Amino acid sequence: MVETLLNFSSIILADIVLSGDNALIIGMAAASLSPELRKKAILFGMIMAAVLRIIFAIFATYLLAIKGLLFIGGLLLLWVSWRLFNDIREDMAKRATEAQEDIEDGGYQGPPRRTLLSALISITVADVSMSIDNVLAVAAIARDNITLLVFGLALAILLMAFAAAMIVKLMTRFPWISWLGLVVLLYVSGRMLWEGWPEVAVLAGLA
Repeated sequence: MVETLLNFSSIILADIVLSGDNALIIGMAAASLSPELRKKAILFGMIMAAVLRIIFAIFATYLLAIKGLLFIGGLLLLWVSWRLFNDIREDMAKRATEAQEDIEDGGYQGPPRRTLLSALISITVADVSMSIDNVLAVAAIARDNITLLVFGLALAILLMAFAAAMIVKLMTRFPWISWLGLVVLLYVSGRMLWEGWPEVAVLAGLA
């Protein structure tokens, strides 16, 4: 029971931090567009993020069951943690919130300083990367618990769709949320490396 509650809590925290990270990147990419294009870019980014999370989640559970990939997944999640650490250190959320507030106040009203295609490419690249990060973290925590996996996936999509701006503001106002999320990701990564190493050692002939 306690472990299940901890897993649910870990998934919620990971979803909040990673969904917020995804949302702020979308907002920053769309900020330099003219108002009519900005809404299209943000909507595209949110839909793309939701679709990609569903696609990657389908494959994630199968991939983590393959011998040796649990360890590789741990390394990837460790890299995700490093990126998140750099984002926190660079105060990225604060800059994104300022961009979001600028958008809400009317934002940039002139001609777009970048093309819609350019913004959509940046958003798509960010969505692919962040969706993989999010699904990998959730799948690593859930493992073979389908209920946890579906919960984590649904929560991530709901957060992206309805609470993205609020999450970014919360992460700016309360930086400890991001740091706590980082601790959770490091713990999950460490557990994956620890549990996946015996399989890697056998495959490499070290055990």
